[in-house]
Amino acid sequence: MIKRTLCIETACHLKCRNDQLVANYEHIKGYESLPEKIVPIEDIGMLVLEHQQITISHYLLNKLAENNAAVITCNETHHPSGLLMPLESNSIQSERFRAQIEATEPLKKQLWQQTVKAKIANQCSVLQKWDIPNNYLSRSAQTVKSGDAENNEAKAAAYYWSHLFPEAWMFFRKREGPPPNNLLNYGYAILRATVARAIVGAGLLPTLGIFHRNRYNAYCLADDMMEPYRPFVDLIVRGIIDETSAVDSLTQELKVKLLKLPTMDVLMDDGSSPLMIAVQRTAASLAKCYTGEQRKILYPQMP
Repeated sequence: MIKRTLCIETACHLKCRNDQLVANYEHIKGYESLPEKIVPIEDIGMLVLEHQQITISHYLLNKLAENNAAVITCNETHHPSGLLMPLESNSIQSERFRAQIEATEPLKKQLWQQTVKAKIANQCSVLQKWDIPNNYLSRSAQTVKSGDAENNEAKAAAYYWSHLFPEAWMFFRKREGPPPNNLLNYGYAILRATVARAIVGAGLLPTLGIFHRNRYNAYCLADDMMEPYRPFVDLIVRGIIDETSAVDSLTQELKVKLLKLPTMDVLMDDGSSPLMIAVQRTAASLAKCYTGEQRKILYPQMP
């Protein structure tokens, strides 16, 4: 079942009633006449809280966590700043934690090799969709070594970012850089939450990464696993700037396009699948790699 992504952009009070999320405007100045909006909690995969005057009940937060829904909070510039995830969402969690913690270095190097290969292959496909020369990336994807010993990921990224957008944009990928970096940041934040939700659902520790290691990062594994999915965000952003150059601010129209990311189609081994479902399958396959049930992570390809 594909879960819904909800984005709350106006002031309201969010509460739970009969296992449903209720958005109430009764005491919100200027919105008092608006009727309540109701969504079954079991349908929610992700809840994005944008307005700074949203209030939310603890009971609702607990219900969302019980249903493995990710809750994203945004700052005053409407950029995601926090993520709430459930602590328990898998019946064999401790067993998978143990397998993940005890994973050998050779295994982690093989998993990272697969991850980098999949990422570069998808970057290559993005360039191909706009008839941008991509032979360098194609060769790079085929020559990734165990643990990406020759740093193919960084070399491919340098080529990719210098060619993805038209020359007139003079684009340089930097988190705090000029547009369309803002669109990429927003899309990656949605993707990261989607991946973190799937990791927890698969009974894995999002903090313990394959490659990423940072004592201050609670989502190292999410940052690893999302790498082959990043080009799907890039695909949306490149499509946006082909339609408009007015991307200095994240308008509602632009956010709607980026919030559709979890439902966009990707290719898996056995056919087309919504990205949110694909991410869950990737997380489940990674868990099996840790337990020795299989040797390959299932990653998506561009349709």
